[in-house]
Amino acid sequence: MGNTPRVEFYFDPICPWCWMTSRWAQEVSEARGFDVVWRPISLKIINEGNSDNSHADHHAAGHRFGRVVEAARVAAGEGAAGDVVVGKLYTEIGTRVHPGGRMDVEAILAEALTAVGLDAGLASAADSDASDEQLRANTTHALDIAGPDVGVPIISIDGVAFFGPVVSPAPTGDMALKLWDGIAAASSVPGFYELKRGRTVGPQFG
Repeated sequence: MGNTPRVEFYFDPICPWCWMTSRWAQEVSEARGFDVVWRPISLKIINEGNSDNSHADHHAAGHRFGRVVEAARVAAGEGAAGDVVVGKLYTEIGTRVHPGGRMDVEAILAEALTAVGLDAGLASAADSDASDEQLRANTTHALDIAGPDVGVPIISIDGVAFFGPVVSPAPTGDMALKLWDGIAAASSVPGFYELKRGRTVGPQFG
């Protein structure tokens, strides 16, 4: 594909499906030579007012992770530097939460921040609402560009956004590139909204 695309990936660190899709997107970006702009959003915010939210505890944990990711972006500076930090921190958190099967939020944050070379004190952002305005703005924007009634992941390619793909396990190699090209082609068609089949397996990280 000729031109380098602008790709934005909207994620909540707690979602296993989002995690697998993010690993696929990362592999494709490295193979094709483009950057991914990583944007934290919040399933907790998306589900506000949902009185029957069986995942409320997980969403609350994801929101705490997202607060720290956003605080790290601010600390690193606006622009590319902050975007790179977001991607690295998401990788460190997600590796521990998803393939690692852990939910000890404080320990995960301490380890992830250290691994990225950031001030461990940024972990305190998990219990502060200082990042909430930007998380809400990111979440609102993601839903505005992808449409209503979606969750994560949301990917935008050159301004055209969509929910998904939901894959398990994340495809690699030639299959990863084939899926990317197909998704990009489908999303470029005006009026294309949905393609879905029933899910028969859970998250497979390996």
